[in-house]
Amino acid sequence: MNKEAIKYHIRGLLEAVGEDPDREGLVETPERVADMLEEIFAGIALTNHDIAVMFGKTFTAEESDCSEAVVMKDITVFSWCEHHLALMYDMTVNVAYVPHGRVLGLSKIARICDMAARRLQLQERLGRDIAEIIGEAAGTPDVGVRITGSHSCMTARGIRNPSARTETLTLTGSFRTDKSLRTLLD
Repeated sequence: MNKEAIKYHIRGLLEAVGEDPDREGLVETPERVADMLEEIFAGIALTNHDIAVMFGKTFTAEESDCSEAVVMKDITVFSWCEHHLALMYDMTVNVAYVPHGRVLGLSKIARICDMAARRLQLQERLGRDIAEIIGEAAGTPDVGVRITGSHSCMTARGIRNPSARTETLTLTGSFRTDKSLRTLLD
């Protein structure tokens, strides 16, 4: 990430909207924004494979442990809409997968969701990315991801509908055909 370029362009943006980037409250804003963007877009430089390797700590599961799905609900993330650079917020992710001999460490599921969200995104792609990463990290083709969230491109601009929520559902493997597995994501 080129923080010097970000600072230069943020200063220009402040000028373009009619602000004085040299006034007291804005003098350090370009540096603060560059630091913030480095943090919130940490996932841009990573492929899904990189994230799967980074958070792919698994444990051997007994065959009896692999007959039921692992489910984690209400993982909180935020991201940025690539169309408007608008915040996608108040997002919750529900993830379920059927182990195939290995189970992920529970914190890794939440970390995968968080890192995948740290990119310019579409909510639909975020669900697919999470499913792909969980599938690779856990070694399973059977993954379901439900994401519900608010998008400031809908709530704060354009239609300005603050109660609008978007829900997406990504299903792979047995989650596509087994309705009982899909209900775990509700």
